Amino acid sequence: MSTLTLKGLTKHYSNSDKALTDVNLSIQAGEVVGLIGPSGAGKSTLIRCINRLTEPTSGEVLFQGNDLTQLSKGQLKQARRQIGMIFQEYALIERLTVMENVLSGRLGYVPFWRSFLRKYPSHDIQNAFALLERVDLYKHANKRADALSGGQRQRVGIARALAQQPSLLLIDEPTAALDPKTARQIMRLITEICREHQLPAIINIHDVNLATQFVDRIVGLNSGEVVFDGTPEELDETALTTIYGEEDWNATSHEDTQDVELEPEFA
Repeated sequence: MSTLTLKGLTKHYSNSDKALTDVNLSIQAGEVVGLIGPSGAGKSTLIRCINRLTEPTSGEVLFQGNDLTQLSKGQLKQARRQIGMIFQEYALIERLTVMENVLSGRLGYVPFWRSFLRKYPSHDIQNAFALLERVDLYKHANKRADALSGGQRQRVGIARALAQQPSLLLIDEPTAALDPKTARQIMRLITEICREHQLPAIINIHDVNLATQFVDRIVGLNSGEVVFDGTPEELDETALTTIYGEEDWNATSHEDTQDVELEPEFA
């Protein structure tokens, strides 16, 4: 049984631009899906339509027995507790500590007075420490978020999303602002955690080589339509041309491979 199913998901803007057209996908438990495509293909829009940060024009988003597109604001708020979101720009509260940012993942579960006074239940605090241990930030628990590196901030974002105890992760460009070594570490961390918890994830990612190294399945978008859906091994020159257009993909792959081989020397 799929965890998430999209049926005919469509998003058209008022100026007639078609961001998404008739997207149909099913994501299974524990499956990590890489969403690739050129800029403007609709990758971020697709992720944001799933949890209705962007309202779809039509279609269904079936998650845990509910069509999210039909939920009221109150019902949607409840459903979003089960959907962890990890952002490209981290979306941390800079003046708060690492621990406080992780605990903010529990805001949908605790009374307002607890969050306002930062008096979270002990089991939430214990879980937050365990998550910080898992993402290798335990020693930085009391450090302000604005004192962290980009990779560390992304790890805080991962821990915060996991603090929700979600049933689905939506991840928007988690490696875009990171150097190649840190980017691989973040992708490895995300995919390991997903497999440990059988947690499905959709990752919007520009780096095709990075995606093929870590994800289980790749979905390619072009002009808001799914033009490829298969395993990393099936992402050949023909598929890449369908997604991105004409390019000398063999030459590109060779250059990228050289970069990967040289990187440890300069890490």
